[in-house]
Amino acid sequence: MRRFLSFNDFFREYFNGKTVKLSLDGGFSCPNRDGTISETGCIFCSDEGSGEFAGSKSLNISQQIDSQKIFLEKKWKAKNYIAYFQNFTNTYASLNKLKNIYDTLASREDIKGISIATRCDCLDDEKIEYLKKISERKTLWLELGMQSVNEDTIELINRGYSHDLFDKTIKKLKEANILFLIHAIFGLPFEEDSDFTNTINYIREIEPFGVKFHNLYILKDSPIYDLYNKEKFKILSRDEYIDILLYALDNIDEKTVVHRITGDPPKSKLFEPKWCADKLSVISEIDKRLKNNNKSILSQEEIKEVSNYWKKKDRAFLYTP
Repeated sequence: MRRFLSFNDFFREYFNGKTVKLSLDGGFSCPNRDGTISETGCIFCSDEGSGEFAGSKSLNISQQIDSQKIFLEKKWKAKNYIAYFQNFTNTYASLNKLKNIYDTLASREDIKGISIATRCDCLDDEKIEYLKKISERKTLWLELGMQSVNEDTIELINRGYSHDLFDKTIKKLKEANILFLIHAIFGLPFEEDSDFTNTINYIREIEPFGVKFHNLYILKDSPIYDLYNKEKFKILSRDEYIDILLYALDNIDEKTVVHRITGDPPKSKLFEPKWCADKLSVISEIDKRLKNNNKSILSQEEIKEVSNYWKKKDRAFLYTP
């Protein structure tokens, strides 16, 4: 058990058993890569679209699922699987392509949930309505890379659309009762503590189903590598990041599931900061600090209470016969 509402603890209760993600590649692109908005993408994004651990494009979705299940069954002995579309923008295609992928997954009994990483500028009303219908058949949530609420930062990182559009899309998803998860990065170039606090406050305000916290890390094949060599902006130390992360854990809504508390870069491409290459050490220090701060371990009853709260909002549970 964690001292915050972790992915592992929550979904063990939610789906009644160990739950893991299958990282899949749906063959999507991104408007921030194909020239529609730009050709460089967000400045921290790698050549793989931040999906270094996804399945092979040479395999179809069913083959990717089967191959990853074989590997993960040995490692985790999982009972439940979530189809996770991580890299690039997984609603950036025609409605027919989305149906070919997500309709099939919604019909698979071995898949308990579908997690779709996408952009708010790739969620028009027609696609939201389609995802709403899929979410009646299968637990589904969207992963949205907000990163920051600072408009200057949003422009600098080349996200490609405003916070205002992000906020309007969140309101549409809430109206459609579609679950969503927020990504936030601490340590983006030239941001200060007040920027981190503003981002955390916004996350608390919108009460997302889930959140992923990342420290900024620089990969050698990303545009931010060139920016750092030119500007030498401040990179957070491990202690600075942990301080911010602990503040975030204390200040988000207690019903928000924490899917990630630190970055997980591919070590072969990592430039800075070197400390985040040792993910387990960072997590161990976070746990230690939480314990020293007298943060209580969540009880099973507390986790069950939050699980029941989200089941009342999860359309897949609401529409189960």
